[in-house]
Amino acid sequence: MNPKPNAQPNQSLIDGIATLQALAVSPEPVGNRELARQLGFNPTRVNRLLKTLAYLGIARQTANRKYTAGPGMHVLAAQSLHASRIMQDALPVLEELRRFGLTIALGVLWRDSVSYLFHAPPGMTTTQGIGRIGLLPATSSGIGMALLAQHGDDHIAELFADRAIDGFPGGLPDLMAAIEAVRQLGYARVCVDPVEDRHTVAVPVSNLSFAAVGMSGWIPEQNNAPIVEALTNAAHRIGD
Repeated sequence: MNPKPNAQPNQSLIDGIATLQALAVSPEPVGNRELARQLGFNPTRVNRLLKTLAYLGIARQTANRKYTAGPGMHVLAAQSLHASRIMQDALPVLEELRRFGLTIALGVLWRDSVSYLFHAPPGMTTTQGIGRIGLLPATSSGIGMALLAQHGDDHIAELFADRAIDGFPGGLPDLMAAIEAVRQLGYARVCVDPVEDRHTVAVPVSNLSFAAVGMSGWIPEQNNAPIVEALTNAAHRIGD
């Protein structure tokens, strides 16, 4: 969620987009009441929103009266990627980073979550790495932490107020301390697997503060500097 606009936000639009997103990330068709429970909305309201989305072709009702993504949702996804050019610009750069033998990722921040546009472990083809992972908690992700650090403290506090925070059992104070460390370094280094000593290092993409590029795997401290340098160069090239 971004800083509140001066004008009163349109709650109907907010609810409609929340319903749209819930459909987009659902691996299976979902019923009206189930979706209402997930969102904490009134079932009658969700039913109207789903019928409107189906009318527009963005949602589709299945034979058993559940809802799933419609053709319009795929059109919106394709059009947005084409218009932003982020994938066209990023793929050649991401391919070059694979020489490090690590998992290479490009992700964007959505509220308190990260969506990976690209995520390819060693040995996976470039095409297989596109759009293969859904939403993950931003606070447990190097890319997520790099992007959260681009926001102000008030915004982060509002986003995570009065709730459990993935990766931070101490709550908001611990998260804010980690965010400040990311800001001081200019990049995020997050332990994603303490058993195998795996870390993610990530930096925000220049001129695209909603996106970040990262590498993940066994990255000893002595290897950190060349990884950060390569990611910083990649981020500038993607953002130019």
